[in-house]
Order: sequence, then C-alpha cells, then structure tokens
Amino acid sequence: GHKSAVTVIRYDTLGARLVTGSSDTDVIVWDIINECGLYRLRGHKDVITQALFLKDKNLLVTSSKDSFVKWWDLDTQHCFKTLLGHRSEVWGMVLLNQQNRLLTGSADSELRAWDIRYLQQEKAEGEPEVKKGKTLLEDDDDGDNDEGLDENPEDRILSCQKAGSVLRDARDRVVSLTADAKARVIACHGSNTVLELFTVLSEEEVQKKMTKKLKKARKKAAKCVDGAGEEAAEPVVERMLKDEIIRLTNIKASAKIRWMDCLSCAGGELKVALLLQNNTIETYSLKTSNKTPTANKTARLTLGGHRTDVRTLTFSSDNMAILSASGDAVKVWNRSTLQVIRTMACEYALCSLFVPGDRQIILGSKNGNLQIFELSSGSLLETVDAHDGALWSLCLAPDQRGIVTGGADKTVKFWDFELIKDEEAGQKRLTVKHTRTLQLEEDVLCVKFSPDSRLLAVSLLDCTVKIFYTDTLKFFLSLYGHKLPVLCLDISHDSMLIATGSADRNVKIWGLDFGDCHRSMFAHDDSVMFLQFVPKTHLFFTAGKDKKIKQWDADKFEHIQTLEGHHREVWCLAISPNGDHIASSSHDKSLRLWERTREPIILEEEKEMEREAEFEESMAKGDMPVVPGETPGEAAPAGKKTVETVKAAERIMEALELYREENRKLEEHKYACESAGKELPPPKPNPILVAFGNISPSRYVLDVIQKVRSSELEVSLLVLPFPYVPELLQLFSSYIQQGLQVELVCRCLFFLLRIHFGQICSNQMLLSVIDELRTNTLSKVQEIRDVMGFNSAALQFLQREIESKEDVTFFADATGRLQEKKKKRRKRERAILTIA
Repeated sequence: GHKSAVTVIRYDTLGARLVTGSSDTDVIVWDIINECGLYRLRGHKDVITQALFLKDKNLLVTSSKDSFVKWWDLDTQHCFKTLLGHRSEVWGMVLLNQQNRLLTGSADSELRAWDIRYLQQEKAEGEPEVKKGKTLLEDDDDGDNDEGLDENPEDRILSCQKAGSVLRDARDRVVSLTADAKARVIACHGSNTVLELFTVLSEEEVQKKMTKKLKKARKKAAKCVDGAGEEAAEPVVERMLKDEIIRLTNIKASAKIRWMDCLSCAGGELKVALLLQNNTIETYSLKTSNKTPTANKTARLTLGGHRTDVRTLTFSSDNMAILSASGDAVKVWNRSTLQVIRTMACEYALCSLFVPGDRQIILGSKNGNLQIFELSSGSLLETVDAHDGALWSLCLAPDQRGIVTGGADKTVKFWDFELIKDEEAGQKRLTVKHTRTLQLEEDVLCVKFSPDSRLLAVSLLDCTVKIFYTDTLKFFLSLYGHKLPVLCLDISHDSMLIATGSADRNVKIWGLDFGDCHRSMFAHDDSVMFLQFVPKTHLFFTAGKDKKIKQWDADKFEHIQTLEGHHREVWCLAISPNGDHIASSSHDKSLRLWERTREPIILEEEKEMEREAEFEESMAKGDMPVVPGETPGEAAPAGKKTVETVKAAERIMEALELYREENRKLEEHKYACESAGKELPPPKPNPILVAFGNISPSRYVLDVIQKVRSSELEVSLLVLPFPYVPELLQLFSSYIQQGLQVELVCRCLFFLLRIHFGQICSNQMLLSVIDELRTNTLSKVQEIRDVMGFNSAALQFLQREIESKEDVTFFADATGRLQEKKKKRRKRERAILTIA
C-alpha cells in the first residue's frame, strides 16, 4: 500500500487492526483478520513519526515531521483536530493518565504535555444538550455563554489544551519516546548515549504532594502574619505539571542509543532494553520505589557480527572459511555453520587476504600498515609499516610467493613471504620482506595481478587504469574513459579481459591485448564499490552504493540478475574459489551469504520481472487526479494498483466472458431442441470447466474471485469495467440464494454498490436484481449471525461443562489463578521463616 519506507507500525488493543505510517506521508489502517487495507488517511505533509490508537474510542492520533499532531475519527475517516503548538518536527508521542494526557517530543529539549477532555457521548443526543455540554466544557476558557453556543466543529469529539512541558537534559531531538504498559514510567532519549526516565505520579500521590505544599504555604503565611500583625488570607497552591511528572534517573549506555523499550515488573522493578548504534542490545534493571534509583546492567546481547561496517571480505582456498574485517575487529567465520571461529582486534582494515595454506591472514589498514595474524592462536604476529597513507589494495601474486600493495602515498610495493625465527617462541613464523617499489603520479586505489603473472593493473585517482609489465615494471597500457576514479577492477582467469567499476556508476570491459574498450555499461544507480570475476568464467559480479549486487556477462555484455537484500550501501563482496558462494557486506551492518542454485536462469524472465517492477513503480507514482486541479480527499482506498491487481481483474473478466459464452451455447441448444421437437445431445463444455472437474460456469466465476488475494480484491474490482458489473450482480444474487461464500460475496457486492452507485441506480434493468439482493442478503446475513451466536453460546456451555467435570480451568483464568497460588505460597513461606 505504501510507496516508500514504512516508518511506524502500531496495533490496536485487540490486535485486529494495524496502523502504518510512511515516508510517503500517508497513514494506512489495515484489517489483520481479513488481511486487507481498510483506508488511507492523507493530511500530513512530511514523514509520519508516530501513530497511536485510543483504547475505548475509535480515534487515532498521528504525528509527523511537518510539526503537526493530527486527530482522526476512524468512523468517518477524517481529521477533526490538528495541534499546532510545536515549532519543529514531532518525533514521538505517548498517551498517559488513562489516555487523558498526550506527551509529545520534538526537535528541542521540551516534552510538551496536552490535556485531553472527551465530550460525553450521551449528552450529544439532542441539539440543546450538545450546546449545554459545550458551554460547560468551555466555561473555564471563555465565560461568555454566547460564544459557547456557537459550537466549534473541531471540539465536538474532544478538546486538547497545553498543560505545560517537561524539560529534558539533552539539547538534541527526541529519537524515541515510550512508556511502560501502565503508563507510569516514561523513557526518552536523543541521539546520544543517555536514556532519561520520568515517573508519572498517580492521582493519590499528587494529592498527597499538594496537601504537603498547602501545609507549607499555610505555615509560611502564618509566619508572615505574625510578623506584620494583619489577618491572613487563605494561601492558594497551583497544581503544576512538574508535580505530576518527576524525573526518575538517567541511564548511560555504552554507545549511542537507537531504540528502547521498558517493562514494569512486580515489586516496583523496571526493566529497560536498549538497542545501540553498534549492533548491540543491553538490558538494565532498577527499583522505581527507591528514592534515588540506580540502574544495573543485567545483560548484553552481542551477536557474532561486527560493531562497525565491514570493509573487506575474503574466502579461504578450501571455500570453508570467510574472513571479514571492520574498523576494530577481524573475524573468521565457518561458511557451513555460519558461526564465528576467531575474533581478533585490529586496526581499521581496508583490504585482506588468506596467506596460501590458510593458516595466516594479512590485513591492510587505513594507517598504511600490514598486519599479519596467526589463525590457530588468534594472535597478531607482526605489524609492518608499509605505506605513508591508507593501504587501499592488496593482491596475492599468482605464484603465491608474495603480495603487492597499493596505497595513498602514490606507490605500489612488492613483498615476498619469508619464514624467520621468532626469538620469543623459539620457532619459525611468517613475515613479509619488501622487494620492489613502483612510484606513480597519483594515489593508488586498486592493484591486481593478471593470472598469468605477466601484467599488473593499477587504478589511480586521476580516473585512469595503468597496466605495467610485472617483471620490468615498464608501462604497457593506459585505460582512460571513466569520468570519476576507478574504485575496483578485476582480470579474467585467462588474462584476456579486464573489467573496471567506477564512481561514475559505469562498468567498462577492456581487452588486455590492445587496451580497447569492448563495452561500457551503466551498472548501478550510485558508485560501483566492488567488482570480481567468477573463477574460470567470463561472468562477474558488481556491488554498488544503490544496495544492489548484480551479475553480468562480459562476453555478451548482458545483465544477468540482480541480488536484492541489503538495506544500505554494499561495500564489498567475495566469491568463493569454486564459484558456489558469494559473501557480501553492507552499511546495514549485515553480512549476507548467497548460494548458487542448480536452477537455470532464463534471461527473458529476469527482464520481464524487471519490466514489471518498473511498471509497478510507475503506477505507484502516477496517481495524478483525473480532473486537472482536483485535490484528493483526506480518506482514500488503502490498496494501490499493481500488476497483480490488473491481472486479477483480467482473470475475473475472462471468467465472466466464459460464463457469457456458456450461457449463449445453452440458449442456442435449448432453441435447437425446441425447433427439432426432440432432445439433442448437449454442447461440449469449455475445456477449462472440464479441467476444474466439470463445474458450472457460475461456480467457476466464484472460484476465480475466491483466488484473488484479500488485500487486492477491492482494487481488482475497481479496475473492472462497468459493463461486467450487471452480470456480476446477478451472479451474486444466485450465490447468496445458494448460501455460497456469503461473506466474500457481500464484501464484493457492497464495494461495487459503493463505487458504481449512480450507474446502478439509473439502470432500470438492475432494479429487480437489487431488490432481490436486498431481501436475500439481509436474511442470509441474519442466518449466519444466528449460527455464529448459537455456536459461541454452545462453546461457552461446553467449556463450563468440562470445567465442572474435570475441574480444569481454561485460557486466561489459569494464569490469574496460578499467580494467586504463587502469592499464597510466598506468604506461607514468609510466615514459616518468621516463626523459625
């Protein structure tokens, strides 16, 4: 239903309805049981930040970045009130005091409180009573009864007035604001590491506080009177918001907080769960009954993953281990079990590789160092100072005897593996020895050996790729054509092709014999971050900042498939040596493992799916008004036109045409029998009906409607042209008479009547059908209601019978009684202890 990211999801108290808000500024209310959208509410001008259902009233309150809080009446689906008291975006809301107070958090350090007063429904039966109720409500605002009579339409349901504000310690915006289930504790945090907790006092506690204040004020007044010798006036103590909401404590987390939730437990204990920026969850516990409560960290959930973005990935030579390195740690994973084998602290890693034999790993860091780790012990063997700037690229020599590195200090350095004796351990260990240096004019971004060891490709910051002979380091070719620097490159297994990916969003394929550009392809919607050939093929994968991974054919210059799954920029990927697996890492803090299946890819199908996705996008965007200048209303249908809804409408139309055709055949057969004066053999039924088990044409139409997904049914009927509607209505009448799928048929019927009301009423032919539908529908629906009522009563009776027989308690009662038993047991234990 939404055109862009969903920003808020909230259930109602029964769990039967769901409200979602989105970046497209729409709010949609969904029916969970029927699995379809009820309606779309329009009115906000920016991203929706929060939506709350009210418990006993059919009302909804929403907040948005447009600085407004809107109240919606869900019976009539319109916005009846807008709160205008915020100067900036509203980021969070919470309902307090049995939903008689609304607390909102915005981009400043104030939490604004609003008092909600609901008008009594029973007073609104007659006109004079409504006005009377209005003046009673408004008399504290304006004593003028004449103004009270002139009723403001906004305040017919409720009135909302600012009650004051609570000041936070933080100066930045509210990131999230929530309360526990009983709305006694409010938790709130900004974009820093501090969570602020406030407690909401009950009415009794507030009254106690006020009487204390009044006593103090009287004492003070009495002292003043004694001094002045005059008669005392009765002191007045005003009830403020700070008397009702008081600061409880602050909790300092180990990193910036992204989200939180809190839960009140027995004995005044509050449990708080925090989701942190660095991929960690922490839980805290504190006693709210204490005068100065202090929070204790009870648990910390850290998944096997990294705390920061992974910038480099490598597979081991046996395809079994995956190395991933981030800004603070390097991890080695078992590919088959997806478990972490080793975690080692490291510098900010940019590139990595397994040393031949898979016993050691080498990392290139942002500081320009090479770090060598031993996997068996998980220890750092050596840190080699390799480059003066960031070490951007690292490549293993094809003879596996050394490596080549490229850095931001405009040099490419060659290193050989060596075994030296470790004086501390008394055994040999691996090190790298610097052998040659190639000096260049620009920063080096990527280096690659050709698999035949003949050439070395180096991409530079001046947007070119230079190719040198490996043995003499003589210049061979310069590949220029990219408009922005080449961030990644790879050479095919036969050393015939080189593919380059650039920040200009293009991928170019070049021949390595003459340096000619075979093809330039627009690959991603943002920078191409990584590129690698599949071993022993001319297929390659690219990863981009547009969240996608794509596969290409370098011979036919075709896009084969797109792997979608990451939610943010994809930084890098690694292909296993056998080509069966791909690992990818992204800014969404996830590592994803992709497996090659044996299922063949049909390019035409992939292209068809892409076209369908584009068509759906264009349809989602193209909801321009039919009449120029016409503004859409506040409420609209929740569903949107998609390829599926169009196909569903086409299937219904085809079924109705088949029904028409079969009816025409039967009429012709009847006429032929009458003309011949004897019974002729019946016409052959349509093969589709035979395939469905020789069902009747009308039953086939119902089957087709049944197969349309519940969420797409309304939009499919909306797309259906009107000439098909009269026939459908006649079919609906027969279905209801036979008692077939009454609920579904009624849903379709009421929707068609609502959208084609004028045309149906003006059609004389349909009057008899509508009249028939009216009587049949009412009687059938009443019948179903009676059956459901009878069944419900019977089930309750059975429950009572079983309980009385077996003394078994059902459902909710059991938990309540268990808690009571536990309480009694505790009391007994305490009594025994005291006696002892």
